[in-house]
Amino acid sequence: MSEDKKTDAMADNDPRPLSQVFQDLSLSATRPVSFTELEDAFTDRSFAALLTFFAILNLIPLPPGTGMITGIPLVLVSVQMVMGRDSVWLPAFLRTKSISPDRFRQMSDKVVPRLQWLERFIKPRNWPFGRRQGDRWLGAFTTILGMSVVLPMPLSNWLPAFATAIIGIALCERDGRLLFGGLVIGVVSIAIVAGFAFIAASVLTYLASFWPF
Repeated sequence: MSEDKKTDAMADNDPRPLSQVFQDLSLSATRPVSFTELEDAFTDRSFAALLTFFAILNLIPLPPGTGMITGIPLVLVSVQMVMGRDSVWLPAFLRTKSISPDRFRQMSDKVVPRLQWLERFIKPRNWPFGRRQGDRWLGAFTTILGMSVVLPMPLSNWLPAFATAIIGIALCERDGRLLFGGLVIGVVSIAIVAGFAFIAASVLTYLASFWPF
């Protein structure tokens, strides 16, 4: 059996949809849920599932500038996908981070119904490459999206995070059509962020021309 097929077979060990994994975690949570527990719950889908989770975390309304912190795990997971690692490595300061049971349930109550609705239309189809290949190429793309999330610019993180969540779900389920949609949204989001960055740089350069030196 080829390496790609072995990996795909491993991913089938947990047949539950992603929404069910989130729901089961929220229902059984009696103490703060750590990122390590999330990684264990996602089993062999840890890269794609953690990518989806951290992306969803950036879709929840949070104080301005929070993306500089919540976007870092997106970059870390994506870079490791490019490296072809077999498992996700998170630094100690992230592995020990946790979410209170109430907060996790609130997040699940918002996310699970949307995931369940989306999962009605998702199925393995038209997947363009083997798992390892896909991890590397998609990891390179989501690294750029993750860096866009980290940038401290107003309204710059929601669309890249949304695109990353779609790509993560598509990778979990091997849905090529959903993947295409996520890539299109990702390209648009990168173009928007680049446009914001260009405008900001132009304004700063213009203002600097009036600054006395």
